[in-house]
Amino acid sequence: MKGFYTILLLIVSNIFMTFAWYGHLKLQEMKVITNWPLYTVILFSWAIALAEYSCQIPANRIGFEGNGGPFSLMQLKVVQEVISLLVFTVFTMVLFKNEALHWNHFAAFGCLILAVYFVFLK
Repeated sequence: MKGFYTILLLIVSNIFMTFAWYGHLKLQEMKVITNWPLYTVILFSWAIALAEYSCQIPANRIGFEGNGGPFSLMQLKVVQEVISLLVFTVFTMVLFKNEALHWNHFAAFGCLILAVYFVFLK
């Protein structure tokens, strides 16, 4: 179950991270925060990032084999990166309609699958 909780927390963490890093661009496009000074946008993103860290840190602690979890440090990082890119792709396709997936994006996803395979290879 530790592996499941780790993955779930990493997904939630990356949803918050993606909104913290890129959500302000959509809010600006929607004219919600157009007149906000940059420091306010940064503080707003930091508040969202706090929620991200509140999931990321427990995910790493639960999942790390040094704490009784199923993943090595390298495995945790590769899994986190794959989840991050998958969440980012969904975020981009849903909220930024002018972005499109191309063959090279699918090739990159294939490389990510290979990265997961190789990092878990004994």
